[in-house]
Amino acid sequence: MLERHELEAFLTLAEELHFGRTAERLRVSTARISQTIRKLERRVGVPLFVRTSRRVELSPAGRQFYEDVRPAWAAITAALARAIETGRGFTGTLRVCFTGAAGGQLLIRVTDLFRQRHPECVVETREAQIGELMPWLRGGEVDLALATFPVAEHGIVTGPVLVSEARFLAVGVEHPLARRDTLSVEDLAGVTMLQLPDTLPGSLRADRTPETTPSGQPIRRGRPAATFHEILTLVGAGRGVFPVGAQVRRYYARPDVVYVHLHDAPPLQWGLLWRADAATARVRAFSEAAHDLVTAHR
Repeated sequence: MLERHELEAFLTLAEELHFGRTAERLRVSTARISQTIRKLERRVGVPLFVRTSRRVELSPAGRQFYEDVRPAWAAITAALARAIETGRGFTGTLRVCFTGAAGGQLLIRVTDLFRQRHPECVVETREAQIGELMPWLRGGEVDLALATFPVAEHGIVTGPVLVSEARFLAVGVEHPLARRDTLSVEDLAGVTMLQLPDTLPGSLRADRTPETTPSGQPIRRGRPAATFHEILTLVGAGRGVFPVGAQVRRYYARPDVVYVHLHDAPPLQWGLLWRADAATARVRAFSEAAHDLVTAHR
């Protein structure tokens, strides 16, 4: 396999037909160009240039090599330039997903602010079911996702916390805990807790649906659910309980479910996620817009 500097030296010398001008274009010494070409010729097995005291010319083998390599090199260079432009620029499309009604409303407001700042960028928002969020993000179907924290995943970047809300416990109206005004996390001992899908990070599942209370009392594991509506349906049917954020009381009021405050639970936090290998200027600017929006309203 040829090295990039070998190809650059060969193609530039083939165009300039002068070692000094080639070295100047590539910002290296003339001796470096000579050494690189000699090494390349040894690897190829034939001279690529005919050198005299007065001029440098392509040999027949060198001309054929140039004609074969130049189109491919031009395509690679153009592709690299497009990739750099995509990473640094704001043109194109930014795809963002959310889960839940409150997340959708926040994301729309962030999108409006981002579009004011960067009208040349198109933003597409999509709702993801809770089990789809990470597969969409890792698979490249979306560039950012609004989700609950904590997310400790290799290759995934977490932005700043945008929302912090009190935790409540969703319980069926016939459940014994439904008659309580507030609950302690220790009250979850022995209770059946519904589970998040295993497509979500282990760090998030451990935070939302722990196996034990803080004192070490076991919490019974219920069945997993693929969507939030499925979770609430199971809660209403008495199949288990599930921790939620305070905003759920407003957006998901149901006759079969009661939301009871977990007074000693840590707040539930929300923020943006994106892949580390896709941290383009558009992605960073959208995260900045989200942070600026929520900061201005605190």
